[in-house]
Formats: sequence, structure tokens, C-alpha cells
Amino acid sequence: MADEPSGEPIDLMVKSARDLLRPEELVREATRDIVKDEIRRHLEKTLLENPKLQQDLRDAVRDLLEARAREYAAVLRVGTATARLGLSALPEEVRRALTEDIVQLVSKELGNIAERSL
Repeated sequence: MADEPSGEPIDLMVKSARDLLRPEELVREATRDIVKDEIRRHLEKTLLENPKLQQDLRDAVRDLLEARAREYAAVLRVGTATARLGLSALPEEVRRALTEDIVQLVSKELGNIAERSL
């Protein structure tokens, strides 16, 4: 068939370009963006007309971000406790060697972070 690519790089590129530029896809995406913009404008107008609702939304978003931060902190604490438990279960000589390796790795990473931040 004439429309099927032969496997040659140029044929594959032409087919890919044709696929990317399908008009129905472009129209659908553009329409979706226009609808999203209209909804966004309507919501912004509604919030501007109702300062209490706007503040409630801001407070809720702040609470959500704080909750996520607390969740991440809790996950880190669980990871730390799990690592400590794992280290405690090891024989003393293995624990000492592993702890030294971990300290060196953390020190190196902290040094890299400090160096990049300067």
C-alpha cells in the first residue's frame, strides 16, 4: 500500500509528522484549552465576587499543603525507624561497617549539596 511506511527513516518521520498534525486532534486540543480557560475565568470571577469563599479556598489549599508536608515527614520518620531497626538486627561488626559507609555517603552528599548551593 502506498500510505504505509516502508520502514525507511524518512518515511517514518513523515508519518510521525502527519500523525502529530492531524487536524481533528489539534481542533480537539484547542477546544479543550478554550473550555478550560473559560471555566478558569468563571471560577476566578466567582472567587473575586465572594471574598469569604476565596479565603476558604486559600485556607483549604494551605491545609492540604501542610498535610502533605506532614505526610512526607512521617514517611521519612518511618524510613528512619525502619533503617534503625534493620541496623539493630545486624551483628555488631556488620552494623559498625555499614554505619561507617552510611555516614560517609551522607557526608559526601551533604558536601555536594552545600557545594551546589554556594
